[in-house]
Formats: sequence, structure tokens, C-alpha cells
Amino acid sequence: MPSAEWTLRDVYDRLAAALGPSGWWPADSKYEILVGAVLVQNTNWANVDRSLTNLRAATGFDPVRLAALTQAELVPLIRPSGFYQNKGRTLVGLFAWLAHWDFDLARIGKTAPATLRAQLLALPGIGPETADASRLFVFDQPTFVADAYARRLFTWLGRPYPTYQALYATTGEVAGWSLQDAQEFHGLIDNFGKTVKTPADFAASLLAAGHLAPLP
Repeated sequence: MPSAEWTLRDVYDRLAAALGPSGWWPADSKYEILVGAVLVQNTNWANVDRSLTNLRAATGFDPVRLAALTQAELVPLIRPSGFYQNKGRTLVGLFAWLAHWDFDLARIGKTAPATLRAQLLALPGIGPETADASRLFVFDQPTFVADAYARRLFTWLGRPYPTYQALYATTGEVAGWSLQDAQEFHGLIDNFGKTVKTPADFAASLLAAGHLAPLP
């Protein structure tokens, strides 16, 4: 029997019915989310959490206090996350950029999505995944985060995309979803990916009965 053909919304609905709500990105503030999005690069969340604990004690995630930290002051606080010199440099640049906006996240979020994405990508150490996760969870712009979990899932659904940009370019419809649904879709995909890790896992999963329809 041929498998069912699903849209992105179909995939979202099936994941939401089985796994939701995801409770994705738990944090006390958007500044904590922003810092976490930088620190999680090339490490696991347990290490990030240790760094966030240090930063919380030192700054309370007050953006002015964070912006006042030098790279030398940041390094011992974020050391558990690894690549601490590079990540320290990224955080210094990011918070200098935020200071230029007077730390007004809502005003930044009103920037045209493509323009904001380009501005974030122009900052040192900010790649596409970090830029899009920040737009989605900090600046309240619906978008798709084409991370490794998403690319693996789409491959199993019959639509392999070898790079972040290749998948991102075909999922523009998510920018028209509600913010809540776009955020939840990311959380659901990542939660699914944390437990469904192999083709055998997928064959026994709730999504095994379908394949993804061609994307634009």
C-alpha cells in the first residue's frame, strides 16, 4: 500500500497530536534564550546550562550588564560550553548590536524578516541556525529552523536536503504560520529527533506511514 502524502501542516498536526505541547525553549527571559542559542553551538545542553547558571549569577541576564562584560570576563563564565573564546567574541558583538537598538527586542522584531536575518548573519559567529532560532524565539518572527533534526526527519519522509540553506529555502510557508505554531513545530521536530534516532526507530514511529509532498 502506498504511503500517504503529507504537507508540512500534516506533519505538524501529527507531531502535535502525539507529542505536544513541546514546552520548547524554557527560559526566564528572551536574553537568556539569545545567549543559549549562541552557546549551544557544537555542544550539548547540559554544558550550556552550566554556563547559563554562571551568567545568571553574574548578570541576572540583564542586557545592560551582559553588554558591559568584556570577552575576558565572559570566558570563565561560559567555559563549560566549549569554544569559549569564539563564543565570547560572538556574545560581545551580539550585545553591542543590541545596545545599538537600546535593547528593544520588540522594535528589532519589526524589522523586515530578510533584513533582520541578514543583519544577524553579519555578526561574527552567528550562522543561519542561530539567526533563525533567534528570530523565531527572541524576535517573534515565524520561520523554520532547518537544523540537523529537521534535515534527518525530512530525509526519512522522502525529501532529503543536504544543507541547512537547501531545506530552509523550501519551507518559507512556515513564515506565514502563527508564531505559536512555528515555535511549536521546531520544538516538536527536535523532541521527535531526540528519541527517533535511526531508520529502525523511524519505521516504528508515528510518521512512518507517510511521506512529505514536494516542497516549493
